[in-house]
Amino acid sequence: MATENLTSNEYIKHHLTNLTFGKGDHGWGFAHGAEEAANMGFWAIHVDTMVWSIGLAVIFLALFRMAAKRVTTDVPTGFQNFVEMSIDFIDAQVKDGFHGKNKIVAPLALTIFAWVFLQNAMDLLPVDLVPELAKLAGIGYMKIVPSTDPNATMGMAIGVFMLMIYYGIKVKGLGFFKELMFMPFSFKNPAVQALFIPVNLFLELVSLISKPVSLGLRLFGNMYAGEMIFILIAIMYSAGMVLGVLAGFMQLGWAIFHILIIALQAFIFMVLTIVYLSMAHEDH
Repeated sequence: MATENLTSNEYIKHHLTNLTFGKGDHGWGFAHGAEEAANMGFWAIHVDTMVWSIGLAVIFLALFRMAAKRVTTDVPTGFQNFVEMSIDFIDAQVKDGFHGKNKIVAPLALTIFAWVFLQNAMDLLPVDLVPELAKLAGIGYMKIVPSTDPNATMGMAIGVFMLMIYYGIKVKGLGFFKELMFMPFSFKNPAVQALFIPVNLFLELVSLISKPVSLGLRLFGNMYAGEMIFILIAIMYSAGMVLGVLAGFMQLGWAIFHILIIALQAFIFMVLTIVYLSMAHEDH
């Protein structure tokens, strides 16, 4: 652990700060601290989140493209077996959770699961490894787990939300807006129904907006907590031999348990995406 010149608070703050590019007091450039990054405002971009998330997406696409090009009807390789098992697993989830007809849902579910899983799996790397290598290259900050950045998780959730709205309007037409106005309270009396339209709109809009919010924040919260535990364990290495040895066992134990969280959060994000898109295709 590289804490020789940092207090525990400074060490934690450093590891939770993104490499941020934006417009500061002296023009466009990279922030030199969390406060400067915060002052850059809405249009600042977390460069490390973008680089790692896009890079992991490219790796996923490259690996699955390689498997598709090398597919054979003879005895398959281990990697081909893994890809086929993954596709069969996702296909089963889509068949169980999606009740409409849309060819994009299964590929989307596979992409989301693999992408979120790879982002989460970056948390298994030693917390100081990449930041220290980045420091040698002159880069002051480097967060390598995109799913610990709410901008990334909420961005993915908003993407799912936009698909929900798009397919809801495409499949249901005016029925999409009728659901907002006439559900959950529906009356045969037009006058009474008119009185309840604002209530229905409020309840349905809250329910609709809560879906992407909970989807993004659930993933962020779980992964952020996991990363924080790794950072706290890393601090123990500088507290003497006894605590250092204890930290080693704790880190190993938490890493093994964290594998379950990594896979589970990717699975939950994928399943909820399937369910939300299924709801968008259901015409009441």
